[in-house]
Amino acid sequence: MPGDETTPRAVGGLKPRLIIGLGNPGLEYRDTRHNIGFMVADELARLSGVSFTEEKRWHGWVAKIPGAILLKPTTFMNDSGRSVQAVSQFYKTPVQEFLVIYDDVDLPLGRMRMRLAGSAGGHNGLKSMIRSLGTDAFPRLKLGISTPSGRPAGERLVGHVLGKFREDERTELAIMIQRATDAVRLACQSGLETAMNHFNRKEEQA
Repeated sequence: MPGDETTPRAVGGLKPRLIIGLGNPGLEYRDTRHNIGFMVADELARLSGVSFTEEKRWHGWVAKIPGAILLKPTTFMNDSGRSVQAVSQFYKTPVQEFLVIYDDVDLPLGRMRMRLAGSAGGHNGLKSMIRSLGTDAFPRLKLGISTPSGRPAGERLVGHVLGKFREDERTELAIMIQRATDAVRLACQSGLETAMNHFNRKEEQA
């Protein structure tokens, strides 16, 4: 499978050509914590002056920005891999040139981490991608959405990730989206390793 023979160290100098924002389609899911990947993808499109077009053959919304394709799967989170696989096959994009943007309940709101590979960590969108692609060796940008009282299980956790951000969280959310778009744009301009070193170092110092 793509990515099996390329180590994270070798991937670091690459620039992302397929940027995937994970989320759920539909107005009822708009602005929910689970849709932070969609929010960042929307901001990247806005900054480049482009709009998303629905591509039913790929089960997703697609937009082109300089040097990369933006994808928002319309399959719902649990089946994201089907859309990602279809688009990556069409554009012949290896997984090392992905950048997946998604929510992370284990990070406080406002914190983010860029990684070159890793497990699904319980995230259903990543689980679907790993099943479809046969590898977890794809770069990703994790955005903290926090959890109430640690990490609750079952329905309480589902209710949290599918809930909307509170009004008192909106300022921190806007700052994180801006920093995330800056990180993605730096990765597109200067490579994943440069962006990872720059933004992860800032996070460690915060």
